[in-house]
Amino acid sequence: MPRAVWNDLVIAESDDTVVVEGNHYFPRATLREDVLRDSDTHTYCPWKGTASYLSLEHAGVSSTDAVWFYPEPLPDAAMVRDRVAFWKDVTVVD
Repeated sequence: MPRAVWNDLVIAESDDTVVVEGNHYFPRATLREDVLRDSDTHTYCPWKGTASYLSLEHAGVSSTDAVWFYPEPLPDAAMVRDRVAFWKDVTVVD
């Protein structure tokens, strides 16, 4: 089962991920809320839409904008609605 691991913590785990452009998108409901911090960062993808980001923080360690999601994905990217993906120092393992 795919797991997202950060700072020795499993922050998301699900057998229901969607892989898009090599990234596992986990159901948002599987993400540990206690390590999340809001971010004002946004980027734009021409086929997925505007991405929003979340930072991670736990035990004095942080990772800025390590989680991204598409609150209102464009029609071709409907499969990522209500899902999150990871980068930076988050490792996704099967």
